[in-house]
Amino acid sequence: MSKLLKLQAASRARRVRAKVAGTAERPRLAARVTARHITAQLINDDAGKTLAHATTVKSEAKGTMTEKAAWVGTQIAVQAKKHKIKKVIFDRGSKLYHGRLHALAEAARKEGLEF
Repeated sequence: MSKLLKLQAASRARRVRAKVAGTAERPRLAARVTARHITAQLINDDAGKTLAHATTVKSEAKGTMTEKAAWVGTQIAVQAKKHKIKKVIFDRGSKLYHGRLHALAEAARKEGLEF
């Protein structure tokens, strides 16, 4: 990845993060998509703590990357229920809300998370 592309991605991520912050009542659902793996975290920015996480690294998720994203969305929603979290704020980082991120978000919504 060239230097310009990295700068542009960082700029998009900063623009999103300027508007999104997690609290104890409504944590931030931060999603990260790479070429091989997908990770989601529930983060309380006030306390600086990660409340829950789900990832495809060393997991039993099978199928296409979009199917794996949906699996991660389901897992993070199940963990949110364990922590009695119903509402979150979605942090897409520098990625477009499309494809894998959309699949992750829709699976989390299907399991009961509101955002």
